[in-house]
Amino acid sequence: MTVEFVVDFGRRAMELILILSLPMLLVGLAIGLLVSIFQATTQIQEMTLQFIPKIVCITLVLVIAGPWLLDKLMDYTLQILESFPQWIRTTEGLATPGLAPAAL
Repeated sequence: MTVEFVVDFGRRAMELILILSLPMLLVGLAIGLLVSIFQATTQIQEMTLQFIPKIVCITLVLVIAGPWLLDKLMDYTLQILESFPQWIRTTEGLATPGLAPAAL
């Protein structure tokens, strides 16, 4: 494996993590902002008022976007598993002679 391969692999994994977490983070941010504005205007300073709407809305987003998130994650996993034999073939020359698996 080359340095470029490892960096590209890590970059793609980080992009996927950001894409998968973005819907929940945006909803949490928007609901938190709305609740903060509501608390500031009504002068209600209840600490638990922040968490209940966030938890409910993030759960709803997770239920609604769950199939899409799972599909993206499965596509990425299948892509890795399908590419694995190709990665092994390209790095066979770099393997240590004593560590190669025995031929069947």
